[in-house]
Amino acid sequence: MATSEVRSRITDNIVYFARTLRKAGVPVGPASVVDAVSAVEVSGIENRDDLYWTLHSVFVRKREHKVLFDEAFRIYWQSRGLIEKMLSILSPVAPPRGAPEKPKAGQTRVSQAFQAAKERVAEETVPEIEVDAKFTVSGKELLQTKDFAQMTAEEVATAKQVLRSMAMPMDKIRLRRLTAAPRGRVDPRKTLRASMRAGGEFIDLKFRKPAEKRPPLVALCDISGSMSQYSRLLLHFLHAMTAERRDVHTFLFGTRLTNVTRQLRMKDPDEALEACSAGVEDWSGGTRIASALHDFNKHWSRRVLSGKPTVLLITDGLERDTDEDLAREMDRLHRSCRHLIWLNPLLRFDGFEAKAKGIRAMLPHVDEFRAAHSLDAVSDLANALSGDQRKSAANVPRRWL
Repeated sequence: MATSEVRSRITDNIVYFARTLRKAGVPVGPASVVDAVSAVEVSGIENRDDLYWTLHSVFVRKREHKVLFDEAFRIYWQSRGLIEKMLSILSPVAPPRGAPEKPKAGQTRVSQAFQAAKERVAEETVPEIEVDAKFTVSGKELLQTKDFAQMTAEEVATAKQVLRSMAMPMDKIRLRRLTAAPRGRVDPRKTLRASMRAGGEFIDLKFRKPAEKRPPLVALCDISGSMSQYSRLLLHFLHAMTAERRDVHTFLFGTRLTNVTRQLRMKDPDEALEACSAGVEDWSGGTRIASALHDFNKHWSRRVLSGKPTVLLITDGLERDTDEDLAREMDRLHRSCRHLIWLNPLLRFDGFEAKAKGIRAMLPHVDEFRAAHSLDAVSDLANALSGDQRKSAANVPRRWL
């Protein structure tokens, strides 16, 4: 085979691999592809590790991109001897058969990126027109029930864009500290200083007003068996909130309480949710709301409930502990925060009634009672956090008692 043809095949494989990375979410531009081709030609492709670290040094620039790069590299070069055969192979090889493994972070997006690249090559070779029936259903509706860990790259990008647009509540609270302002109360000190700089010939009034800030947000999310599918949806919303703000704290509880704030600060959503699952031992198990609230009130309330926070309690209220303990812990939590919002997916049923003892024990101690089962419900929550629907009669807990 001629040298020019060999270089052409190497370039084609690296371009294909870079296109797959870009489709999976790694920002790879034409300049990076040129650098990768040059680096491979200089360093050579003698073994797998050399090729891995050569491409890694060019394509991976952030920590969150390493997960996607590792998975893409594993799929592309998974067969023995494939690196030596790369001059004659232009498409990725199907994964070897064997025992099913637990999906890794980023695996779905990378696999979908390979499939999209295949379809693109096929379309360029044989143009044809297809009518995809799935687009007759709203993408927003499809995202309401799908597991976040199994989403494709397009669905993750769409959900992330929608949720991030909801994730910036603008509601603010006033502080006792004063700050400079164009209007308000006269600031004597700054006014005198401005007058002295002008030689005392005229008085330039300076004003100040109470400073404002967005209140912290604390989320207590139920991950019991009846709440697991909703918890994943709302964890993605909380991940977007945590990425935008540093004053968001998230706790998961089933039979015990777990702080997952640090895990949700990971930038990649797949990696963040995988870290949450790995750090929680009681996912999709039972639930003890009173015990979890007691643990939070005793060990965490003084740390995270300063600054008049808004608390999101995400649970269906199906409790196995005593009603007296639950009511007492709910009352203590309510008194410690500025606003307590209960998100309950059971409100998706039109005939819902607050008959369970746990629900009736909790309702008197919350400020709002909202649904939490769809993107529309999360959108309403974002509007409530912004102060747009704070006084809606449909969300008053007393109407359910």
